[in-house]
Order: sequence, then structure tokens, then C-alpha cells
Amino acid sequence: MNLHKKNFIEKLLDKDIKKGLTNFSLRFPPEPNGYLHLGHVKSIYLNFTLAEKYKCPFILRFDDTNPLNEESKFIKAIKNDIKWLGFKWGKETYASDYFFELYKLAKKLILKGKAYVDCQKQNSIKEQRKTSYEVGIESPFRNRSKEENLFLFEKMKSGFFKEGECVLRAKIDMNSPNLKLRDPIMYRILNKKHYKTKKNWVIYPTYDWAHGQSDYLENISHSLCSLEFKHNKPLYNWFIIQIKNNVPFPKQYEFSRLNLNYSLMSKTKIQLLIKNKIVANWDDPRLPTISGLRRRGFTPQSICNFIKEIGISKRENNLEISLLEFHVKKHLKKIASRVMVVFDTLTLIIENFNQPKCLLDQANNQFRKIPFYREIYIEKKDFLENKNDNLFRLSIGKKVRLKSASIIEAQSIIKNYNGKIKYILCKSYKNIPKIKTKATLHWVSKKYSFPINIIFYGKLFNLKCPGQGQNFRKYVNNKSKIKAKAYAEPYLKTAKYEKKYQFLRRGYFCLDQDSTVKNLIFNQIVSL
Repeated sequence: MNLHKKNFIEKLLDKDIKKGLTNFSLRFPPEPNGYLHLGHVKSIYLNFTLAEKYKCPFILRFDDTNPLNEESKFIKAIKNDIKWLGFKWGKETYASDYFFELYKLAKKLILKGKAYVDCQKQNSIKEQRKTSYEVGIESPFRNRSKEENLFLFEKMKSGFFKEGECVLRAKIDMNSPNLKLRDPIMYRILNKKHYKTKKNWVIYPTYDWAHGQSDYLENISHSLCSLEFKHNKPLYNWFIIQIKNNVPFPKQYEFSRLNLNYSLMSKTKIQLLIKNKIVANWDDPRLPTISGLRRRGFTPQSICNFIKEIGISKRENNLEISLLEFHVKKHLKKIASRVMVVFDTLTLIIENFNQPKCLLDQANNQFRKIPFYREIYIEKKDFLENKNDNLFRLSIGKKVRLKSASIIEAQSIIKNYNGKIKYILCKSYKNIPKIKTKATLHWVSKKYSFPINIIFYGKLFNLKCPGQGQNFRKYVNNKSKIKAKAYAEPYLKTAKYEKKYQFLRRGYFCLDQDSTVKNLIFNQIVSL
């Protein structure tokens, strides 16, 4: 995959080359505390395609510094999602690989007088930072001696202190307008088992300490990240200056996040949706997670084409889901098999047709057999009891064409004792060119069709930008998941999970993973 038109980051990279930078190295550093979502695809696509273009090493690094939320199942899911999208990485690393190295670097900062052990509660530390417009309050432990700080840090590592009793903080500037520089926490005590390092550590580096230093240790040349990390850059650079002077910093270039209307791009908020059973799991088809989109039936090609079209910029905006659906439909139109499925059935009896017949229908350059018999199902909305010449539907005395079959004319209506239509008696005509019709209806044979379950998915939220407030749960659309039943032609009995199907005149569908041989469930990918 290539980016045809140069974005502003490519132009910056070209300038770096002109200045003499030749050793490029890029990485994608997800935190394994949840599944990847559509917003991550923007970063993945950018980093992978640039690594390919500039022929440089690409590292997949898991920033696994928090044992409270990180699990090996998330590692597996992230790798599966990246592979499904069609990308490959060269080297796989973990921030936890550098725990001992990070610990040694932290001791180096203590000995330089640039880090100290603070024995205050975290609420006090947060309160003392104040706001960007206020003067911060220095910790009473800020001016401890290097020896005492080193001694206490070793006791932290040995497990002498309990959780929350003390932390290691960088000694920077409590009056900086950038709150990230107001003596950030580097280490905290967590008596939790890490999925990878097990119980080897009770002190864990914070993301802000581990992330930039992992880039430094891996010789990453460019950190490409979203705008929310703009204020982190001075902190990352400060740390590297203290560790080793006169070394090139990883160049950090920020771009705008991907925001999708009526959706959420926050792993924390998605976890709350799962916890409150608003969605089933990370792969719920209503979520913008890669696993959810895959289960919904979206294709990796369409997702990447969507990312390619929106491009890379610094301007924040919310994208319409219709743009993503456009690319999905465009790709599905090329690959989906067309089949006939009838919802809300109405029975037609073709009186002058008595012999079962097997018809051939062509879809995607392949022929399939469709059984045709005198009793068929059409959709109720395709029959008008009162004739209307402006609507192309079946009605008494009006002719329509049955898809891949014959032309029929409705003769009479048979109703039950409630006055509801029981079935329609029809007459079949030979399919000759002289008979002209304005409508073609899809149908299934009543005798040979079989029932299937359908799930229609809508917008998860009624509010355009639900992620901007804390009360996002009250905007959940209770009609975002609607179940229905339908009757399908026999061809769908052999439906495959990886295949996509166009239900004629309805939309695109795929088989859901909860399907069984006796209970086929199809998810609507997108309507026509």
C-alpha cells in the first residue's frame, strides 16, 4: 500500500533526509489494555506504509507498564487485528523487556538530583500541581538528599512499602505551564502480577517514563502519534537529556485523531459499555473496534481505503459513518454473492405451474441452482391490494417479473376469517420478450427455503459526539440492534464466515460467529 499524495508528515520526513538523517526506524506502540479500534488504524496505516516507503525497520512494541489492566488476551487480539488488516511488522518488543534498564536509568536520575521519592498520597500530589494558570506547590520531600532518595527507592523495589505509600517523581519545574513537567511520577508501587514479568516487580514505570525511554533504547528515529501527546514531547526530551546529553531525540510529529460520529474511540469508555452490558464484548458489531468491524462484515481493504481517503492532517474533525460505509459498499459490490432472502413473507400460488423446476441464476460470474415451485414467498410490501400505477408492485391484474424465473400476474386474493391476506393466486406466463413489466421481484420457494435469523445494526448512540461528556451512557440508542427472521434460498445453507452476501434489494450481510448448523445468524453489514 502506498500513500499517493504526500501528507505533511511525509514532507517533514523528506526534510529530515535533506538534513542528513538516513537511519529511519518507526514503531506502533499500543497498550495491551483493550482491543484496537478504528482510530488505531490511522496510526497503523501511516506507520506501516511509511516504513514500507522509506524501507526502514518497523517495530511492534507493546507498552505494557500497567499490570492492573493489561492481559495476554489483548496482545493476541492486537496482533490478530494487525494481521487481518494486511500489515506485517519486523520486530516485536515489549516495554516490560526494558524494566531493569529503566530501573537503572531511574537510579541515574536520582544520583543526578533529578528524581526524588515522595511519600505523599496521590491526591495531594495532584492537588499541588494546580492548573496551568496557577503556581504549583512543591512537595515537602522534594529536597531530600540523593543518598536518602536512592535508599528509599531501593526499599520501594524490595517491597518494603505498601501500595500508595510513596512514588518516585522527576524533579523538573512545579511552575511550568505544561502540567506534564510539574514533577511527573516515574514509578509507583503495585502489588499485582504482571502478565509477562509475573511477580518479579512491585514497582512499575509509568507510561510517561517508559514510553519515551523505550523509543530511546530502541533507536526509534520518528515517533508518529496523535495530537493528545503534543505536551508529552518536552517531557520525553527532558528525560533523554538527563540520561545522556548530546544524543538525537526521536522526532515526534503529531497528527489529528480519528473521530467517528455517533461512536466512541475510547478504550476506557468501551470497557464501561461492556461492564454495563450495553454491548456484549470488544467484538460487538456496533463498536468501532477492529474485531467489531470484522464481525460486522467490514473488509480490511475497505477500512484501509477509508483511512487513505481521509488522509493525515492536524485538523480535528468528526467523520460521518456514511463515508466508511461508502468504501465498504464499494468493495462489497465487487466480491459479494447475490442471493434471495425474503422478510415478512406473503405466499403466492402459481396455479398453472405444477412441476418443480431448478433454475439457474448468475452472480459474480458463477451460476447457482435455485429450486422453483408453484408456492413461493415474496415480501408483503411487494403486493398492493389496491392497484397503483405509480408504484412498481404486484397487484390484481398487474404483471411483474420474478427474478430468474417467469412473469406472473395476480388473479385473486384469498383471505382468512380475520380479513387478512392468506395467499395470492397467480398465473404464470412464458418469459417472452413481448411481455413488458416494470418490476422485478425477488422470491424464495416455500417448499425449499429455510428460516434464518437476521441482526440489523444501527448507530450505537443518538448523540453525534457522545464521547465529549461523562454521561455518554444516557445517549445509547436502544434500537441499535434489531433482530428479525427471514426465509432464504437453499444456497445459503453452505454460507461461509469469510464470505459476504448481497441479499437482493436489502443490503450486504455476513454469517455471524454465533451461528450453528441449525441456527444460521446473519449480520447486516450495510444497507444498499
